[in-house]
Amino acid sequence: MPTVRTRVIVDGVVQGVFFRDSTRRTAQAEHVAGWVRNLPDGRVEAVFEGDSEAVARVVRWARVGPPHAVVTSLDEFAEPPEGLLGFELRYD
Repeated sequence: MPTVRTRVIVDGVVQGVFFRDSTRRTAQAEHVAGWVRNLPDGRVEAVFEGDSEAVARVVRWARVGPPHAVVTSLDEFAEPPEGLLGFELRYD
């Protein structure tokens, strides 16, 4: 399977509902690398890199998020893969 990279910006009730940690666990379960962080405006940004089908599954999950999240929109951007390893929570 080809390696792809997708950046997502998730809007809605996505901070304070364990969105980042749930994203990390979901990505790790799918063997997808990348990172996730809260944005100052209340949205969440994440990068997923790996097998195209696995990345698609993680993006599909992010459209709903964890149980207490209310996702109102998800913007998706294809980017060139960087060869990321592992998945991290970012605090910047």
